[in-house]
Amino acid sequence: MSALDLLYVDASLGEEERQIRAVVRQVVDDWVRPHVAGWYEDGQVPARELAREFGKLGLLGMHLTGYGCAGASAVAYGLACLELEAGDSGVRSLVSVQGSLAMYAIWRYGSEEQKQRWLPAMAAGEAIGCFGLTEPDHGSDPASMTTRARRDGDDWILNGTKMWITNAPIADVGVIWARTDDRVRGFAVPMDTPGVTAREIRHKMSLRASLTGEVVLDDVRLPADARLPEAIGLKAPLSCLTEARHGIVWGALGAARDCLETALSYATTRTQFGRPLAGFQLTQAKLADMAVEWNKGLLLALHLGRLADAGKLRPEQVSVGKLNNVREALAIARQCRTILGANGISGEYPVMRHANNLESVLTYEGTSEIHQLVIGQRLTGLSAFA
Repeated sequence: MSALDLLYVDASLGEEERQIRAVVRQVVDDWVRPHVAGWYEDGQVPARELAREFGKLGLLGMHLTGYGCAGASAVAYGLACLELEAGDSGVRSLVSVQGSLAMYAIWRYGSEEQKQRWLPAMAAGEAIGCFGLTEPDHGSDPASMTTRARRDGDDWILNGTKMWITNAPIADVGVIWARTDDRVRGFAVPMDTPGVTAREIRHKMSLRASLTGEVVLDDVRLPADARLPEAIGLKAPLSCLTEARHGIVWGALGAARDCLETALSYATTRTQFGRPLAGFQLTQAKLADMAVEWNKGLLLALHLGRLADAGKLRPEQVSVGKLNNVREALAIARQCRTILGANGISGEYPVMRHANNLESVLTYEGTSEIHQLVIGQRLTGLSAFA
């Protein structure tokens, strides 16, 4: 049992859940940890190679059913996200965007033809998907999107720009959201369609082991069957975000755990003033407070996962999880950095990398402020968004 499992949360997991966790932890140890510091420093990641390896293990769209997907539980998916993000937030983002955004959108709102065309290849990691909702001027306010889709005979013509789109530089299909004459609608857009341009965003200080892009749509002509027939209105993309946020609730804990384990190891072996750092009261107080918050976050994630498996999870409950767990994970990463002192900023240790990544996780798929307002609306019955 891990020293961090103060509350014996591990005992609440089923045997299959533990086995899935162990498999993902091993693949992260084999495929991610030996290389991720270099990927982060270089701002590059072998995303296609990773996707194929993850596909072999059934990690892509693992909580979906059919079409080559594993049909795992929400808790098992959460545990996988935790282990992936213990390697790096960018690696978890690759899996999360692929499975919980792009694949889920097609699985939930697509036609049978679209599902057959895309999902088996995406589950195997042979096709990469991205999810185009955020725009340069519209992040937290997707209702104001300016990307437009208009009818031209039987076809659709799309124009607009999407920004900060994970996987876009290498994606084979993009789930693109656009405003039509009446409602927001979703489209499965092959990324090699004439008029589609994906430009990689460089010079990031966070999520550097993740491929992020800008997608420009310039008179992109699509056949009628490119539209996701069941995706009508803004609730469709927002439901996809809720699906993905559940993985973040777990994933952020992985980054925090890696920081905590690093700080514990460092504090017990680093000697100052003739004794290990872990022997000082201030250091133990920091470690104790962080371990308490980590265990509380894990209990919260497990509770939300069980609700999801029972079909009872609500969007505002996911907001509670995302708000709390990412905020606390970032605080843990920053505190662990202080225990490592100057070594805390070195790429030889993962702490500063996790802290920088969590700054992005705090913002994407709903900023902390947005989730506060979601919770506030649930508490008061009043919307503060307008």
